[in-house]
Order: sequence, then C-alpha cells, then structure tokens
Amino acid sequence: MSQPRPKLGILAGGGTLPARIAEAVRGQGREVFIVAFEGHTDPATVAGRAHLWSRFGAAGSIIARLKQEGVGDLVFAGPVRRPSFTELVPDWYTTKFLAKVGTRALGDDGLLRSVAKQLEGEGFRVVGLHELLTGLLTAPGPVGRLVPDEEAERDIARAVEVARALGALDVGQGAVVQQGIVLAVEAIEGTDAMLDRCASLRRPGPGGVLVKVRKPQQDRRIDLPTMGVTTVENAARAGLRGIAVEAGGSLLVDRAAVGEAADRLGLFVVGIAVPDPRPGEAAA
Repeated sequence: MSQPRPKLGILAGGGTLPARIAEAVRGQGREVFIVAFEGHTDPATVAGRAHLWSRFGAAGSIIARLKQEGVGDLVFAGPVRRPSFTELVPDWYTTKFLAKVGTRALGDDGLLRSVAKQLEGEGFRVVGLHELLTGLLTAPGPVGRLVPDEEAERDIARAVEVARALGALDVGQGAVVQQGIVLAVEAIEGTDAMLDRCASLRRPGPGGVLVKVRKPQQDRRIDLPTMGVTTVENAARAGLRGIAVEAGGSLLVDRAAVGEAADRLGLFVVGIAVPDPRPGEAAA
C-alpha cells in the first residue's frame, strides 16, 4: 500500500495559480495549507481553505505554523513584488537570514534559491509547480493558429540573446524586440509593466515580439517564466505581433484559453527551444 503524500504548503503570491494548485491537489485527496501574503495574495485564494495571512518579514512564525500544520512539501506559486527592506519589517529569524545571504547582492532568482535552501534546511521539500499541475510546462510549437514569419523569427532570436544576457545577471526573464531593435527589457517591474512601456515605444511597421526565457542559473522549481491570457492581452495592447516562450523552461497557464485569445487578437504564441548554457555560463 502506497504511503499518503505529505501535506502541501502553498506560498501564495498573486494571480490564480495558487488557487488552481490548491483545487487540483485537494481533488487528489491531499491536504493543503496556504500561506497568504498581505498585499499580494488574492483573498479569494484562501476562501474556504486552511490558511495563514502573514507579511514577508515574519518568516519565523510562518515556519513555525507550517510545522504545526504538519506540512511536508512546499511550492512557490504566483507573482510577488519584491519588498524593500523598510516594507519587510523583518522578525529575528528573517533578520538573521538576510544578514547571512546579503540580499543587496542578490537578484530575485538568487534570493529565491537562498529561501528554498533555508526551507529545505528546516526539513521541508520544495517542489515545482509543474510537478503538481501536469501539462503546465510550455510545449514546443505554436499555441494558436498563427506562427512567426522570417522577420519575427529574427526578432525572436535577438530577444533570446538579450533575455539570456539579462538572466545571467539575475535581472529579468524577458525582452521585447521590434525590427531588430530592443524596445524594452524586464527588471523588477515585471512583464505587464514592461509591456505597458512598449506601447509608446513601438515603431512603424510590423510589431515587435515578447520573449520570455528562464535564467541560465534558474532553479526549475522556483519562479519559472509564466504567461497566460493576461500576457496575450497586454502584448496586443502594446502593439506586439507575437510572444515566444521557452519550451520546457516556462509555464503556460490554461493553454486552450491562451490559444483562443491569441487567435482572437491576431498574435502568435509559440514555444521555442533555447540552447543550454554555453561553457562559462551558469547551469540550471
């Protein structure tokens, strides 16, 4: 007889992913406990579910509660805005952690990997979203009916180069290129804000492309590039002609809805192969 799987703790950011995971896991007969973060998690995520509301800086009490609840596995789900130190208001546990990792020298990926390592040191197992929601990883090829033409393919190749260079510095995961010109790169503001900027930067002629790829050193369990219908809508609003995301290295939320939105708005969405890091680059 197989052993029951341990209770899953969901460290919930924004968007619908945390609730989707909770629903899927509970449908498998597995217990779930959600840690919701003030100012980030949608209250609907925790409605009717066992949960704790907390601020980011209260790591000590969060870990104590997770252990009290009998949580064994943990998953990071949904976007969060990285808080400043003054917003964090760290407890003693968090203060010691921040002093150890030196967050001023860390980008989002470096910080999240340090957090995951700390949680594993506390006895939890950190799992990836794609391990819980099958089919979430982006597959190669077009999602809707449209495909990139030769000019768009050249822009995609250029944007991959830019995004990989950006990712190697642990800055961001995305870039927008139009007719070979880099219109925008993603930093702390996130993809949606980057696309908002692009609307006023676009040039005459065929629209640009958005490319999102994982960082060369990325832990696949944490913060993989994610896109859904909102990304498609924002890309269309910015005047882009399409989106390319790394096949096997990104998450596609609700593939059917993304394909329908892309076809309706006249954009291509495609999963692309991205070469493994070259010698000298960090490996995943």
